[in-house]
Amino acid sequence: MAFSSKKKKQLFTEINITPLTDIFLVLLIIMMVVAPSFQSMDNAVEVPEVNNGINIEEAKVTVSITKDGTMYINGERIQNSQLTDKLLAAKTNPDKAEVVVKADKAIKSATIMDVMNAAQNAEYKKLVVAGEPLNKKEQRKLEQQADKENSKYGE
Repeated sequence: MAFSSKKKKQLFTEINITPLTDIFLVLLIIMMVVAPSFQSMDNAVEVPEVNNGINIEEAKVTVSITKDGTMYINGERIQNSQLTDKLLAAKTNPDKAEVVVKADKAIKSATIMDVMNAAQNAEYKKLVVAGEPLNKKEQRKLEQQADKENSKYGE
C-alpha cells in the first residue's frame, strides 16, 4: 500500500504532444493541397496596363516602331539609317535628353537595341521603353500621317 500511495503523490511533468502533432499534420496537409494551385496561377497572370509614371506625350522624343519595322520620330517617318541623325536633330534640351520607345509587340529586340544604340550615339541621357506596346490604331494613325506628308511633298 505504501508503494501505491507514492505513485498517487507524484506530479505529472510530461507534456502530451499528440494534439500539437495532429494540428501540425493537418496544417501540412492543407499546405500540400493548396501549394500546387499557386504555381498554376502564375501561368495565367496578365500584366496590367501602366497607369502611372510620365505620360508619353510629355516626353521630348518618341520613337514609334510599327510591326513591319517602320520607324517614326515624333510622328515623322524616317529611314532606319537616319535614326541617329534625326535623334540628334530632335534633341532640344541636352540636360534632360530623353527618348521614349513605343514598339509593336511583334518587333524583335534587336530593333529596340538599334534604337538604344542610336540614342546612346546621339548622347541621350535616358531611354524609356513604353509599358504598353504600339497598338493598331496608333500604327494606322502614324501611317496616315506619313501618307499625308508624302502626298504633300509629291513623293
